[in-house]
Amino acid sequence: MAAMRDVFLARERETFSKYAFLTENTRGRDYPYVPCEIRTEFQRDRDRIIHCQSFRRLMNKTQVFLAPVGDHYRTRLTHTLEVTQIARIIARALRLNEDLTEAAALGHDLGHTPFGHAGEAEMQELYSKDFTHYRQSLRVVEKLENNGKGLNLTWEVRDGIVNHTGSHMASTLEGVIVKFADRIAYINHDIDDACRAGILKPDDIPAELRKVLGETHGERINRMVTSVIVASTDRATIAMEPEIREATEKLRDFLFESVYTNPVAKAEDGKARGVIAALYGHYCAHPEKMPPLYREIAEKEGAGRAACDYISCMTDRFAIETYKELYVPKVWRV
Repeated sequence: MAAMRDVFLARERETFSKYAFLTENTRGRDYPYVPCEIRTEFQRDRDRIIHCQSFRRLMNKTQVFLAPVGDHYRTRLTHTLEVTQIARIIARALRLNEDLTEAAALGHDLGHTPFGHAGEAEMQELYSKDFTHYRQSLRVVEKLENNGKGLNLTWEVRDGIVNHTGSHMASTLEGVIVKFADRIAYINHDIDDACRAGILKPDDIPAELRKVLGETHGERINRMVTSVIVASTDRATIAMEPEIREATEKLRDFLFESVYTNPVAKAEDGKARGVIAALYGHYCAHPEKMPPLYREIAEKEGAGRAACDYISCMTDRFAIETYKELYVPKVWRV
């Protein structure tokens, strides 16, 4: 009886688009491993990511609104799940490798700092202007997870993780899908959260953009996803139809003006950055106060690198509690 893994690999050869990345062609992992008889390599990567500590910590990391009290605001974890769902829909419609797409999507934000992009900006000032959450996500899966051993993921999944944003482009179409899915997800769910917070009203979105993209959250996601599928079918590239792409870019610009730089939404950012700065200064001066893994990094790569890694792995809640423990006096009780 053939191993289930081999059945899956044969199915890929029979059913995938000619532009899909076949799992059997992976460049493999950095360290030797015993293949699984049930799962393909990308299925295995997906499972390693889901079960790692960094993935669980995403539930308590900021998406846009810092430590929201309401139950229905997105966190970095719910953002990741929405990105993964959108990416899988696109990959399936294009007959590309859904397992590779899913694994890269699940891992794309593992390196995000506490307090979202405010934390990332502060770390760029404190540690290095080259610090980015996508490079840190790669460092998490290659070095920090599993007590410093990393997750030993395949090359293609790591490539999709580190190239999911900005001008960077993944080497596989599946990795490029994650870039599109990430933008589709955050544009739409950040509008939804901003409306819930009273910062935006649905009618505040420019009428010409609502006409092209739709009036509701669901309509906009559907049109963007459909546009990617239509523009990418039977092609060696992932794209979006010109009219939808232009409207999507304008909607993103609208979000930056109305939400991402809104003084109400960003009211606590200064305090959050202050917490990051205080923790960074403390651990740079006292690397012996960090857990063993980060003390080892401090010895090999410097206290700044270790402090950056340690703080970046913190949740918002843990960062705040650690700050309180270090700098806020406790009430004396008899």
